[in-house]
Amino acid sequence: MHKKLNMSHPRNSTKHTRIRIAFGIAGLIVLCASSLVFRQYLIAGSNPSQVDTIQNAIDLSASYLVSSTKEDGMFEYRVNMDPTITVSPRYNILRHGGTIYAMSMYYQLEPDDEIRSAIERAGRYLRDESIYPVAGQNNMLAVWSDPEVNGTGNPLEAKLGGTGLGLVALLSIEEFHPGFTPLADLQALGRFIIYMQKDDGSFYSKYIPSEGGRNDEWQSLYYPGEAALGLLMLYEKDPSILWLESAYKALEYLALSRENSTDIPSDHWALLATEKILSLENSSELYVSRELLISHAIQICESILEDQIDDPQQPIIDGGFSIDGRTTPTATRLEGLQAALSFLPTNHEMRQRINRAVQRGITFLLQSQVRKGEYAGAFPRAVVWLEGNTQEVEDFNNRATEVRIDYVQHAMSAMIQYLKVLNPS
Repeated sequence: MHKKLNMSHPRNSTKHTRIRIAFGIAGLIVLCASSLVFRQYLIAGSNPSQVDTIQNAIDLSASYLVSSTKEDGMFEYRVNMDPTITVSPRYNILRHGGTIYAMSMYYQLEPDDEIRSAIERAGRYLRDESIYPVAGQNNMLAVWSDPEVNGTGNPLEAKLGGTGLGLVALLSIEEFHPGFTPLADLQALGRFIIYMQKDDGSFYSKYIPSEGGRNDEWQSLYYPGEAALGLLMLYEKDPSILWLESAYKALEYLALSRENSTDIPSDHWALLATEKILSLENSSELYVSRELLISHAIQICESILEDQIDDPQQPIIDGGFSIDGRTTPTATRLEGLQAALSFLPTNHEMRQRINRAVQRGITFLLQSQVRKGEYAGAFPRAVVWLEGNTQEVEDFNNRATEVRIDYVQHAMSAMIQYLKVLNPS
């Protein structure tokens, strides 16, 4: 059974004219009637049953990630719940690091030997198989994207975001397993990030040895925030002003470069890094303009809030942030919005709007999660199919039932943030 969705909402501009709900494909079951009841119940406010619902969803996703962690520490990176669709072998070490970060968040919430073992296996793979020196640079390490592992055909390269998230991952493990990575190695990763930073605070996105080293022909939206977060976590471990200054320069550059823009990207990693820098115990004593960082965060949040789908007549996508029903754009935006709640002034008018948007977004995620079967705890790439006869539509529909580790990781991280608000104890 399929249901056509009304595309007449003013923000729902798309080159595809129709989308349809994906019902019952490869174990993905969406029950619209019950989701409507749950939506009304969730927005009504916090209570023990709601906490249990969120906790159960988080537990399911954690179990999925544990079961996706192989003995060698690599993840089952991407699968498709439709067995008739062939999945190309790919791997992304950035998403490997991000998944360790999310699993470590879960471990702090629910210490368990099984998830700890999975985290440490994944951490050893990252530490021992993906990190090695930068030729010609003393005391410098990077997280490398190996073409033999990635399956992309790209040359050997070290991505700024890879080293940023590598630091985030390894420093997350340090919180419960001190000494897992030698401090000297963590510092060497930090030095690579600083080496990649330009005088104005921006970065080279890649280091490609075969093309002469630092390369900024392509720029990533997320790498600067990922790098800043990694440096700030390193600063907590090793309080050298070097790490803090570099992280602040990165966030300052982003803020100043977007200050007068009306087209602000949904940069959730910048919001997470801003949350971290403003949470430092001595942040008020440091050369950090709180006003600049908060103003930048408000810009990002405004941009995110404008994109939320507000269409109760189409509950399958209502509350999400992507008209084509993709789940990860919602999860990442929820991560950013919830990070902002930690530092926005208590009387700021945006807080109420963010709270409502987060509640609705969490409902979207909960109704998107696979609840039973082989893929229980997973999040599909999208919860709708597009209608049309183009190759682009066919490619999208083939991937609608795809599950990648970062789809699950981001959703779980967003739900953990939400649970901490519902149940602070």
